[in-house]
Amino acid sequence: MRELADRATELLIERMSGLDGVPAWDGEFRDALKSSSIPPEDGRPADEVLEQAAREVLPFAARLDHPRFFGFIPSSATWPGVIADLMAAGFNINSCTWLVSSGTSQIELTVIDWMRNWIGYPESAGGLTTSGGSAASVEALVAAREATGNPERAAVYLSDQAHSALRRASLIVGVRRERVRLVPTDDRFRMDTGELRRQIAEDRANGLVPMAVCANAGSSSTGSIDPLRELAEICADEGAWLHVDAAYGGFALVTARGKRLLDGIELADSVGIDAHKWFFQPYEAAVLMVRNVEHLERAFALGHDVLQDTVWGANHPNFADRGLQLSRSPRALKIWMSVQTFGMARFREAVLQGMDLAQQAADYVEQSPKLELMAQVSLGIVCFRVNPGSEYGEDALEDLNRKVLAHVFWDDLAFLSSTSLKGVFSLRICILNHTTTWEDVRSTLDRVVQLAERALAGK
Repeated sequence: MRELADRATELLIERMSGLDGVPAWDGEFRDALKSSSIPPEDGRPADEVLEQAAREVLPFAARLDHPRFFGFIPSSATWPGVIADLMAAGFNINSCTWLVSSGTSQIELTVIDWMRNWIGYPESAGGLTTSGGSAASVEALVAAREATGNPERAAVYLSDQAHSALRRASLIVGVRRERVRLVPTDDRFRMDTGELRRQIAEDRANGLVPMAVCANAGSSSTGSIDPLRELAEICADEGAWLHVDAAYGGFALVTARGKRLLDGIELADSVGIDAHKWFFQPYEAAVLMVRNVEHLERAFALGHDVLQDTVWGANHPNFADRGLQLSRSPRALKIWMSVQTFGMARFREAVLQGMDLAQQAADYVEQSPKLELMAQVSLGIVCFRVNPGSEYGEDALEDLNRKVLAHVFWDDLAFLSSTSLKGVFSLRICILNHTTTWEDVRSTLDRVVQLAERALAGK
């Protein structure tokens, strides 16, 4: 057991310390990765299996913790977080009820209270850790459905920049597809509150009930932040639930700058936030917070004969009564161990570094004669495109930038991704990694220009 664990540790350290020298992405087609569909009748030496997994399975993936992985929303785990997952698996914890695991339940309460203070929620608030923003969105909208009533006539309102997880969650909780409204955004990709009011008034006139408004606190495309305080006022007027999707941007709250940017988030009925994004934890680690935790418990707490012994620990929270899962890994443990190890000052510096590098990147793009900034930077995302000059029309520019992106996928330096901004194709980089430097960002932007020049030359 010790030898196997030691070798696994060696492999992980080898990988993490060598990331800068390998591509940010590697993948292979299914035919090349096929393995036997028949499980072996007899086993093999464990070290042989470990080596095969480390060499032939795990490397074929996006290296999300690479210092130049800027695609989608990256993730860079702290080592204490990795060790916490190992310990949790070894102790075989199910963090479902106080009876089954009081130790990790208390740790989860502690982490939830940290989140409550960072958001600015009252004492009535509470929540639970979840697998990610998708699960948090479902749980939040179940609570919204139960709190607002009349689900048969419910309508949900999302920004046209909302993550697809929110649309999926709306459908899962029973909102009809045609009643999931997409609200247009302004030139900074923030929800148009005037249009939201108009849509709600029109729906009410047609006998519908505004169940929830889902706002962005750091949209995945641009990092845009909706006018949270004004949306809270609209929801209060309409009796609708306000859910804030802060899966990407929420941990900016640990900084004074982020607190200002996310002003009004404390007025939301619920907030989803992912620690495996901008809080440097390994997957899976997210949190759903609700202003009044009783809304979660009224929605999810159900009696069950085989669980009746949970009377031990009465008046203590059972996290299975707050969400979808009964079987739950102790996700809060890695957050707690990482913060205890490094302290909040280090986390705060790491979050600020992402914001600073994004602004520096935006300045660099604006100063470049061949790059164009496509959206205002508010958190850690920079949207831009190659634009060699006014002689290129929109179709030609899209074609050029798509060619650049195709080259990026096979480039050894970095990885970035794209988005569509009101129908305009845009490249984007998301800077979250605590090991990323300005040199990593600058060299990536320069490589984009080089790839564009190569594409223009027909190479």
